[in-house]
This record gives sequence, structure tokens and C-alpha cells, in this order.
Amino acid sequence: MLATNFPLFKKYLGWLLALILVNLISYHWFQRFDLTHDKRYTLSNNTLEILNQINEPIFVDVFLEGKFPGDIQKLQTETKQLLEEFRAYNKNIQFTFVNPLEDTEDEGAIVQAFYDKGMTPINITVEDRGKQSQELVFPWAVAYSETKDTKIGLLKNMLGASTEEKVISSVQHLEYAFIQAFYTITTEKEKKIAVLKGNGNLEDVFIADALKAIRENYFIAPFTLDSVAFNPLITLNQLKTYDLVLMAKPTQKFSEEEKLVLDQYLMHGGKGMFLLDVVAADIDSLYNETGSAFAYPREHNLNDFFFKYGIRINPVLIQDIQSTPITLATGEEGSQTQYQNYPWLYAPLVYPEIKHPIVHNVDGLKFDFVSPIDTLKNGIKKTILLKTSSNARTVGVPKEISLEEVSEMPTKEDFANKGNFPVAVLLEGNFKSMYQNRILPFELKDFKDQSKETKIIVVSDGDVIKNQLDRNYQPLELGYDKWTKNIFGNKEFILNSINYLLDNNGLIEVRNKEVDLALLNRDKVFENYHWLQVISLVIPLLLVAIFGVFFTWRRKAKFQMQSK
Repeated sequence: MLATNFPLFKKYLGWLLALILVNLISYHWFQRFDLTHDKRYTLSNNTLEILNQINEPIFVDVFLEGKFPGDIQKLQTETKQLLEEFRAYNKNIQFTFVNPLEDTEDEGAIVQAFYDKGMTPINITVEDRGKQSQELVFPWAVAYSETKDTKIGLLKNMLGASTEEKVISSVQHLEYAFIQAFYTITTEKEKKIAVLKGNGNLEDVFIADALKAIRENYFIAPFTLDSVAFNPLITLNQLKTYDLVLMAKPTQKFSEEEKLVLDQYLMHGGKGMFLLDVVAADIDSLYNETGSAFAYPREHNLNDFFFKYGIRINPVLIQDIQSTPITLATGEEGSQTQYQNYPWLYAPLVYPEIKHPIVHNVDGLKFDFVSPIDTLKNGIKKTILLKTSSNARTVGVPKEISLEEVSEMPTKEDFANKGNFPVAVLLEGNFKSMYQNRILPFELKDFKDQSKETKIIVVSDGDVIKNQLDRNYQPLELGYDKWTKNIFGNKEFILNSINYLLDNNGLIEVRNKEVDLALLNRDKVFENYHWLQVISLVIPLLLVAIFGVFFTWRRKAKFQMQSK
């Protein structure tokens, strides 16, 4: 009997030894295989570098626990699978899925707490066989260590997009969102940003949310050029200690001495982000008794500065049919003023069209009184990051702008195929000084007439970085419009631009990842609901029954043969 069973015993022993050997090899040799066609679970090299540098526990609370409609459930699943992938590479990544409304008696207080932290919940419409209902979803996560924490948006806000489209865009953004949060938590700040003051730049309260976000990864400090008039050399040397200069909507002229300081800062390899209006026009100036104000060219004395670098901002205004609305009071009903949204052609809604890492997968941006940018040939690489829609036109200034223009319906002939005006341009290369072969406004021994390899971004609207204020004059989140309740992509664009200019470990390159999601078509599901029920329920049971009958017959036949 033992001899009869010995070959079988040897067979099972061999399988057991092979299994032990595989486990020993896998313990010392780690490898994961991604069989998806879009390689969605293959982490980028930059992501792996950051994961390998995490030496302390990082905890992630994801507020997507529960049963959700198909689209949100897909976001939940993709988020969980990505975090599992992170944890497979680094056991310091720990995550938990949490339902914020579970076991709570005061749902309103929880929702308000999320609002206060800038994590706005969303209402989604759930359709089930023709019936609609509303679900409150918290598409957010919080990553934290013992010393730092940061919030992570999981669902991108895309105006006019369906939930399905938002989920597809959001899944492509997940790796970048999480790895940027991990980088923020684990990396000490190194690079410094000078925020220019003086020259009528925006006050801190209007760029507060942008500065708060930038401060998570970089040192920032106010820097004024006022001392240039007394000691330009000291000012220049101080400015050289910063890695990037941020100029936000100046309204006063720059002197030649100030321009030379900025020029030589760039020539010595400094980076720059310049957000400026060449037309004096502001939405707040229209809220007066007449409801109107004059728009006129604003002189910064920077035309030759940018012209030498290869661009020119034209002192005209853009009107775009693809625009964001303006909210106006339309009268009173009882004791409450009634408000209504009107199309406002001076506020273009700009959607990124290229796959450059700065703007790839960024939501539409809100502009106010923006001007077109011309690019010139001078050997500098120029990338048009943002441009208006094709249905746009320019209007000259001086011009009286009135709120009554909301009642003027634009004609298609006036706008069709006249637009595509650049409004944000990236310049990269070796710049030539605007003071090359010119008399310098002050003596400079280490004057450079050509820069190292460097880069700048120019946006022809200073309001792109401007946040609104609430009724208590506290800053709201950049990109949030308190009148329409819409959230635009301005904040993401600003942060991506700064990360790109400062070469943030190639982190920005993670944004280029493309993911193809196979989501159900609800309309087809509803149309074929009963047939799909048959396919999903009856056919599997029928197949099980067929296989059961077949194997029962085969087994009986086998024993009959053995009995003979």
C-alpha cells in the first residue's frame, strides 16, 4: 500500500518544495507585473525615487468609504489600487478609507468642517432605472506624518463635464496628486521665491491662497525694488539669492535701474513668472452708480524688456464667447436682493489644449480683462501654454466698458474663427540682455549680455493669481468664484508653473500619464436592462448546470470503465 502511494506522495512533496522555493525567491527578489494596456499601475521613475526616500510612516485618510454610483466607485477602486501599489514599494505608506458621515448625529457639522478646511463635498445625481436621487460625496484625502499634513483632491472640477468625464480626468491625475503630497510632507524646503512688492503689485490678501499653497514646498519672502534708487548693486546681489521672481499685476512704471536689476537677475540664471495687465481695467471699477468705467493702456515701461526676450503683449482687450458669467443684482423681491448670471465676454474661460506638463489635465481657467501675446523670432523656445477659444476677438482701448453690455447679444459673424489668442507663454533658452550694446543706467562690473539656460512664464492677466474675499474680507481659495460657486483651474496652473520653473525633481512630469478607463454607458445599460439581467444571472447559472451535468456523466462513465 505504501509503495502504491509513494509516487503520489513524491509528487505532492515536489509541489510543496517548489512552493517553498518560490516563496523564498519572492522574499528576496521583488517584482510586480502590470498587464494593463495603458500601464496605469506602472509607477513613473520620479514617483519611485520619491517613494524610496520615504523613511517615516505616512498615513493617508481617504474619505471615499461606502457604496457609490458606478463612476465614483471607479474612482474609489482606482484610488485604493494606486495606494496599494505605493504600499507594495514602501511599507511606510499606510492608508485607511473613511466614511465621514458614518456614526454621526450631526451631519451638518461634519459637512461644515470639510468646508472650513477647503475640502468641499459635492452632490452627485444618481440615476437608477429612470429614478434620480442625490448623494453627498467627499472626494478628498488627507496625507500626514508626525509633523506635516496636506489635503489631496481626488475629483477634478470640470465645468460642464459629466461625472464620468471628471472621473477619467481625475484618475489620470491621481499619481501626481498623491506623490506631490508625499513630497510635500517628506521633503525639506530648499528653493526660495521672491514675491515682488512695490510698483503697485497685488496686496497680500489678494494672493494669500496662492502664497499659502506655494509655501508648502518653497521659502517665500516679499522683495521690493525700492532700494534700487539708492543702492542697486546691493539689491541685485540680494535678488540673486532667490531662485524665482514672482510678479503679480504691477500697476506702476519700472525705472531703467529696476529693469536692469531684473534683467541681470535673469542673465545670472534666475527664473521668473510675470503676471501683468497692459490695460487698466478691473471688474470692481464697474460697480458704481453708472455701472461703467474707462479701460486704457497701462504703461509699465516693460515693453522693451519682454520684446528682447521674444514676446509682445498688445494693449487691447479680448472678448470671448467662451467666457465665465458675471453675477448682477436684478431687483428686489421682498427683503432679499435677487441675483442673476449673465455672459461676460471680458472674462474668457480658457481650456488647456496641449499636453505640456504645466497644463495637461488642468481645469478651465478664469481670466479677467486679458490681452493677446505675440511671439517673436529670436532663438528662444516658446510654448503657448494657454490661448482663448477660436470664437474671440479684440477690442481697442481707450474704451468705455459698461455692465449694460451683458444685454448685447454677440453675433457669430463678429467672433467666428478670429480668436486663438495666446494668453500664457513659456520661454526657455539662453536669453540675451535687453541692455546688450546699450548704455547701462548704473555701473555694473559683472554685467552679462547673455544668460545661462533659464526659463520664464509670462501671462497677460494679473488676475489669474487673484483670489476673491468673503464677506469678512478673508481670502477664499484661488480659482473659487463665490458668485457662481464654480471652481476654476487657476491655482493648479500657478503651482504647476512654479514647480516646472524650479525643476521640482521632475515631479511635474508625472502629470503626463495617460489612463484609459472602461466605464459603463448608463443609457445603453438602461435600454438593455432586462437583457443584461438575463446575461448576468441566467446564463452563468445555465453554464454551471451544463458543466455539472457533464462532469457527473463523465465521472459515472469513468467508474463504469474501472469496474469492468
